Amino acid sequence: MTSLPTVTLGNGLDVSALGFGSMALSDVYGTTDPDDAVRTLHAALDAGVTFLDTADVYGTPREGSTGPAGTNEELLARVLTDRRDEVQLATKFGITGKVGDGAVPTRGDRDYVRQSCEASLRRLGVETIDLHYMHRRQLDLPITDTVAAMAELVAEGKVRHLGLSEVTAAELAEATTVHPVAAVQSEWSIWSRDVEANVVPKARELGVGFVPYSPLGRGFLTGTVTAERVASTMLSKQPRLADHFEANQKVVEVVREVAAELGVTPAQIALAWVYAQGAAFGVPTVPIPGTRSAQRVVENAGAVGLTLTAGQKARLDAAADLVEGGRNFTFSSDDWISSGRE
Repeated sequence: MTSLPTVTLGNGLDVSALGFGSMALSDVYGTTDPDDAVRTLHAALDAGVTFLDTADVYGTPREGSTGPAGTNEELLARVLTDRRDEVQLATKFGITGKVGDGAVPTRGDRDYVRQSCEASLRRLGVETIDLHYMHRRQLDLPITDTVAAMAELVAEGKVRHLGLSEVTAAELAEATTVHPVAAVQSEWSIWSRDVEANVVPKARELGVGFVPYSPLGRGFLTGTVTAERVASTMLSKQPRLADHFEANQKVVEVVREVAAELGVTPAQIALAWVYAQGAAFGVPTVPIPGTRSAQRVVENAGAVGLTLTAGQKARLDAAADLVEGGRNFTFSSDDWISSGRE
């Protein structure tokens, strides 16, 4: 077993410097085998990646079910049975329908917050969630109402820390008037930098940590994603990959060039950039790349402590200007992501 440095997010939450996003273990980007998935999770813990991220909506919905699938949480439960004390556990609530089937409904009312938390606790087989996120907000309900309901769960010992996903700077500020927020989770990478305009500076101001999801550009920045894979998965509904696949190879080439200079992989460069950018903004930053491969977990962990030169960082910064297409999925309205509401 290996240990990684820890990072303190907001409100005193200590987590491993690299996290693991488990969504990819549940058929989102292709068929997965549950036993292989469990082996990958064990490999993550063995590599020191102990900050595990899931959500009640991840997984394959059961036949006849219209609510969150919950099967990804059940997958993590197989690992938590023996290794709960090693893990900083994060899960999310708020998306009430299947992602990818048109407009996706959300809920943040008190009854649903409580109901979803208790359901997650049962599926995960734990007594307490370390970091409980509002996955997406219910736009016609004040965010303070949702956070107040989440705060009740902290008071009852069911949740230790609160998080918010894809919120605007103003929403984050409102939320913190009710209860401390440990982390904001949003997409942030070499080619997804819209959060830098408002959300990241507000997180720094309020002492909130940042947890970038898709720090590898849903795998595209690693140079391993094929057009065939895009066409056969949910990625076919992402414009950057489906409509601008060839044009965006220019971004990948910059990443590859820097990787070759340092003798590391493109994935490690993409993650090193996220760490460097978080440091530049002065906000505690813990990316949560996902993978179905135990080998890739170890590879990603190798990015912790990797240093870019100023020139390399500048070239990667400039690669953002080469990106064609937005980061939102075509099945969602513009307000699905924070930049659509800023």
